[in-house]
Amino acid sequence: MYQAHLPAFTNWLQTEKDYSPHTVAAYLRDLNEFFVFSGRQADNTELSPDLLRFFTASLYGRNAASSVARKLSALRTFFRYLQREQILATDPLAGVAGPKQGKSIPVFLTVDEVFALLEAPDNQDRFFRRDRAIMECLYSTGMRVSELTAGNREDYDFNTEMVRVLGKGKKERLIPFGSTAKEALLQYQNERTQVEQACAAGNRPWEREAMFLSGRGTRLTSRSVERIILHYAAKAGISVSVTPHALRHSFATHLLEMGADLRTVQELLGHASLSTTQKYTHVDIAHLSKVYDAAHPQAKKQ
Repeated sequence: MYQAHLPAFTNWLQTEKDYSPHTVAAYLRDLNEFFVFSGRQADNTELSPDLLRFFTASLYGRNAASSVARKLSALRTFFRYLQREQILATDPLAGVAGPKQGKSIPVFLTVDEVFALLEAPDNQDRFFRRDRAIMECLYSTGMRVSELTAGNREDYDFNTEMVRVLGKGKKERLIPFGSTAKEALLQYQNERTQVEQACAAGNRPWEREAMFLSGRGTRLTSRSVERIILHYAAKAGISVSVTPHALRHSFATHLLEMGADLRTVQELLGHASLSTTQKYTHVDIAHLSKVYDAAHPQAKKQ
């Protein structure tokens, strides 16, 4: 009975909630997992809270707390949609508690590690100017990798050194990118022109609007950017796991270390809630404690 409403629920997530394709796919996987577990019981007129408790209990031990929380979030969103459509009278998850999640500290690079990463591209790499521009943009703006790959040339204003970004929920924001990123972007334009010329010579189309192109002239994907950064992190000898998101974390952490206020960092990152940005204060406090312990005479053991 309830599975029949999945197509309409999917359309609601995409059109009204404006969820990303990745999030919608994850929700559907989680819901299908529940339907497989519950079998015919999920077709009853009213879902039993006990059934939801049994399902939740089955998730522990084979899933991280964050995964359990996400699966319950998918169910809760689905049930609230069914209530909205007057298909369910009450939310069967209302009395089911989710897992307690510890606050994880984001992975970030030191300033020296960032500089080593940014200086890793050289003329031995085929698209070293593009790759340097990509990493400079990620670190200088703190934008998400999806925002970077979706960006077009017209979004970058070289006179004001500002980039227009379309974030989550299609919310637009302007971020400064600075003179170093500007120089890297301008140097990349010649390399980009060569890709266009190669496509034209081979009678192949190319993404005319996209800022960052692959060698085939297609818009660069988030996965490609991840591979690019992993390549240069290994080349620079950086041991921590370096992802595009690690550069975003580094951007926020370094701003706070240099005295930027939390509200400013929130605006630059495009966070809807200040509580999302506050996780970087834990990093900043940990950094300050480490510096204090290393430098203050009274902190050292006698």
